[in-house]
Amino acid sequence: MNFEEIKAILGNKKVGIAGCGGLGSNCAVALARVGLGTLVIADFDAVSESNLNRQYFFFDQIGTKKVIALRDNIIRINPVVNVIGQDLKLTPDNIPAIFSGCDVIVEAFDLAGQKEMFIETILTNLPAIPLVIGLGMAGWGMNEAIHCRKAGNLYICGDEISAIGPDLPPIAPRVGMVANMQANVVLEILLGSEIPKI
Repeated sequence: MNFEEIKAILGNKKVGIAGCGGLGSNCAVALARVGLGTLVIADFDAVSESNLNRQYFFFDQIGTKKVIALRDNIIRINPVVNVIGQDLKLTPDNIPAIFSGCDVIVEAFDLAGQKEMFIETILTNLPAIPLVIGLGMAGWGMNEAIHCRKAGNLYICGDEISAIGPDLPPIAPRVGMVANMQANVVLEILLGSEIPKI
């Protein structure tokens, strides 16, 4: 399958991303670069200087709402992508309506409680939609520990161990690895995982 064929398939697909931080912003950009048709991005936060060590934002976007800044960055990369920005705090009450109709959903939250709430809401209300989550990307090194595991319609990307903390912060290399792994899993779901033998 050549790149034009890939874009033709992806151009009709819709992916939802919950959270526009390190995982969400980088995953969204990767999907925009390969020609995804529609991205639904949701976050209530604004860009801060501390985000710039791992999130796909720029210094002059500090103070801008993340969904607006990310939409602007995606449009600069690929103006054909339809970006639907939801500037709000996701709750069990609004999640099903926002993400229904998506072909795949990506969970990209920082906090464990938010992750748990989102995953439970999707698995309960939208169980037929594949859900790709990030779990364990703090610190640096440990490349071999990052993997993807499938459990039913749930895909888990990360090392599943490293918890973010003051002495183990989330920084660009490992966060970017997991975010791009999430994007790659989305492509496997939408395109199939068959890679031609060389």
